[in-house]
Amino acid sequence: MGKKCFKSLLVAVFCLFLGFSAWAGGESGKTEKLDPAGIIMDHIKDAHEFHFFDVGNFHAVVPLPIIVYSPGKGFSVFSSSRFEHGHAAYEGYELKEGKIVSTDGSKVYDISLTRNVVQMILALTVLVLLFTGIAKKYKQGIGVTTAPKGWQNALEPVITFIRDEVAKPNLGAKANKYLPYLLTLFFFILINALFALLPGSANVTGNIAFTFVLGIISLVVILFSSNAHFWGHIFWPPGVPFLVKLILIPIELAGILIIKPGALIIRLFANMVAGHIIILSFISLIFIFAEMNTVAGVGFSPISVLFTAFMFLIELLVAFIQAFIFTILTAVFIGQAFEGSHDDVDGHADAIII
Repeated sequence: MGKKCFKSLLVAVFCLFLGFSAWAGGESGKTEKLDPAGIIMDHIKDAHEFHFFDVGNFHAVVPLPIIVYSPGKGFSVFSSSRFEHGHAAYEGYELKEGKIVSTDGSKVYDISLTRNVVQMILALTVLVLLFTGIAKKYKQGIGVTTAPKGWQNALEPVITFIRDEVAKPNLGAKANKYLPYLLTLFFFILINALFALLPGSANVTGNIAFTFVLGIISLVVILFSSNAHFWGHIFWPPGVPFLVKLILIPIELAGILIIKPGALIIRLFANMVAGHIIILSFISLIFIFAEMNTVAGVGFSPISVLFTAFMFLIELLVAFIQAFIFTILTAVFIGQAFEGSHDDVDGHADAIII
């Protein structure tokens, strides 16, 4: 199993190398100047196609559907391949710096299925199929009256861990009520983070819009879980001088409405983007050295491959860690929202404060 994983890792690294060949062969076959920052940002940001690599005039891409609306033209639906990688216009639209604009300067509403959206749908489909299959096995008694099989063996310990180490310590008697949401958060973030490690895939968890929506949903859950005791402490902190209360009230409100969801949003976004930037930076070092000297580029290649493979392994760990941190912070914030008085903590007095 270890050898198979290592081979798969090397294949992934090799495919990433191919992704950097775009700088070396333009349409004319001449060498272009390397732009590491531009290449890295192209791999990280959203796009209207899945781009794997370029070799000369050959582009290994999977085009995605373009769906745009313009008040003067109405709806238009066509393939992103019509733009010829940003070199051509189609039906009065063109692609500039990854954004669809109208050639006549009119307003354009882009509701296309970008690679982030498509990959998120694919990840969600895999997740639903996986867990519905596991649920059917439990209904049949497999894993209940007999030993669990297949994916049950892999996922049951994870589910138990989230229940026993995240939900129960922070939510007490209400743990089972919030467990479905916490498990959905954990596995949805995890599977999207793992999909992002595939060559040519989108870094969905490294997209601020993705983490923003997750953070807002968690904020809504936190607010709906709160009680009068919680808001009483927010708007009128007990045992605090009056003038200090005037300072604490806006700070407490900011903590609930801005700081807590902001911590969830920015932590996940920053960590996932940073990991991909580091991996792509190690790969680009080969081409940076090769531009200075061919021997230097070839000589640095083994070092770059080793560091890239190491970072891939680290990113696998980071995917689990970030999914866990987002989930446990959400559980902590929910637990704080419905926490009772000091002598009545509803069974979660030992809630973790982060």
